[in-house]
Amino acid sequence: MAYALVALGFVLALNAAGAVNFAHGDLVVLGGAVAVVAAGWTGLPGPLLLPVVALVLGLVGVIAARVAILPLAQRPPEATFVATIALAAIIEQGLTVTLGAAPRSTPAFAGSGTVDIAGLALGRQPLAIVGVGAVLVAAVWFLLERSQTGRRMRAVASDRYMARAVGIPVGRYVVLALALAGALAGIAGFLLGHQFLVSPTQGGGHMLKAYIAVALGGWGSVPGAVAAALAIGVFETVLGTGLGDAWASAVLYIVVLAVLAVRPSGLFGEPAGRRA
Repeated sequence: MAYALVALGFVLALNAAGAVNFAHGDLVVLGGAVAVVAAGWTGLPGPLLLPVVALVLGLVGVIAARVAILPLAQRPPEATFVATIALAAIIEQGLTVTLGAAPRSTPAFAGSGTVDIAGLALGRQPLAIVGVGAVLVAAVWFLLERSQTGRRMRAVASDRYMARAVGIPVGRYVVLALALAGALAGIAGFLLGHQFLVSPTQGGGHMLKAYIAVALGGWGSVPGAVAAALAIGVFETVLGTGLGDAWASAVLYIVVLAVLAVRPSGLFGEPAGRRA
């Protein structure tokens, strides 16, 4: 479910910007780092830290939109690629300088220990990740499909020139999408940071998983990205238990190559030019 949050934010940013935001994985790490620092300063419990992390990373998403996305909107996509790669490097090096290279742990969202459900001992933190992730995915679906704001966001993603022609303020909705993407990335980093720790160099790994999910799900497809991210998580968990993490990753990449060889547009590929 944490992968789904990362991929969901990634595809929202992709559709809004019209180009890949290569800093998205580092926003996940930054979310975990913000949780670590905020917990140390305030002593807030996990549930109260979540809105703090979401707000801070939402603001970072706005800054990213204003600095690395909107100023380059009329340039080739490669310009945005370079700008967001530079932003990713700034975040990584900034975290290394301020927090150090040693991994840190974020506070647990739901405490430690397990819950017994039908004879199964399930960890509180994994259950919290699933619950929070499900609520957020449902909320984003409602926003995109059942609200006027979401319809305008989808119009901008589909054809920004036509959206501008009918009076939609494109820049405002690009910023909104990047803010939402940043908030989702930050929340995912906070939730993952308790079990998998927070390290400044993790951004590339998060970015790769999000990229794979979007490629498998269909470039620009929001439901496809979420479904593919969930499938990747289940796949890694099942294989990792039996074969180990290294073999699970190797098999995952082989499966990705096989799927894309058969369906280059992804499992939920859409017609060219259609978004969200």
